[in-house]
Amino acid sequence: MFNIVLVHPQIPPNTGNIGRLCVNLGATLHLVKPLGFDIDEKAVRRAGLDYWDKLDLREWESLGELLESVGEARCFFATTKTKQEYFNVAYKPGDYLFFGSETEGLPAKLLQRDPQSCITIPMGQQGRSLNLSVSVGIVAYEALRQNYGTFNALQGNV
Repeated sequence: MFNIVLVHPQIPPNTGNIGRLCVNLGATLHLVKPLGFDIDEKAVRRAGLDYWDKLDLREWESLGELLESVGEARCFFATTKTKQEYFNVAYKPGDYLFFGSETEGLPAKLLQRDPQSCITIPMGQQGRSLNLSVSVGIVAYEALRQNYGTFNALQGNV
């Protein structure tokens, strides 16, 4: 359905929550190294991620390697450094939704690649940035809402 990309994630529970979301959404999860944690079989088992084997997971050694494989697919970059709200974008199946690490966000060079593809989640001025897994859920389920008929067809619910 969609591609969720986490660039250098640092906090294991966030990635675990996003993995569960991807399983339920039918999305592919792309993890760009370096990661701030292990996701080998032993670590996944110890964390109790009983759904991890159902996850369509792709690991990438670098952001450049992933971007090269994306080709002409549409990419959207979540950031606090734009005014374009995520709900003002028309998402399509196959889109890539990029999210940065919890501490750094996405690299400036990536955001400058295509400023019109940068999206943001509106937030009040008093708060901090939203949790990574919350942010992914907000954007991913808006993309699903816009494409619910396709999702149902893929799930055999039509």
